[in-house]
Amino acid sequence: MKNVTDSFVSLGHWPSAGSFGFNTDILATNLINLSVVLGVLVFFGKGVLSDLLDNRKQRILNTIRNSEELRGGAVEQLEKARTRLRKVEMEADQFRVNGYSEIEREKLNFINSISRTLKQLENYKNETIRFEQQRAINQVRQRVFQQALQGALGTLSSCLNNELHLRTIRANIGMLGAITD
Repeated sequence: MKNVTDSFVSLGHWPSAGSFGFNTDILATNLINLSVVLGVLVFFGKGVLSDLLDNRKQRILNTIRNSEELRGGAVEQLEKARTRLRKVEMEADQFRVNGYSEIEREKLNFINSISRTLKQLENYKNETIRFEQQRAINQVRQRVFQQALQGALGTLSSCLNNELHLRTIRANIGMLGAITD
């Protein structure tokens, strides 16, 4: 380390102009060379480095601006999507409510239709029962009439002889003839 400090101290003592030689102190010569190279780089590379940094700055600013525009577009699309979502949710709720009311309406219509059908079936049943009762009554009447007629004919046949029978027939025919005239 002493050589490094000695080289800085010896920089103040330049050798006389008549002596020219090589400085064998590597650290001292490297520092001088590095400072010269850095000075040249700063002097000549300042414009290039400045241009590179300006270009980089512009690209970053453009990227930020584009990102802001994209963010604004994304926010706008998000708001549109939220609006559409709310609209679709409202429509879904409306369809759900309409669907429930439609189901209730159809249920009531179905119940009313079944009720009417049951009433019609009850009426048909009652008419069929009345018809069958009337038919049964008519059949009983016919049998009673036939039995009564057969009984009366049997009684008349046993009680009446031919002459009495012919007289009764003639009297009935005469009464029918008088009614028709």
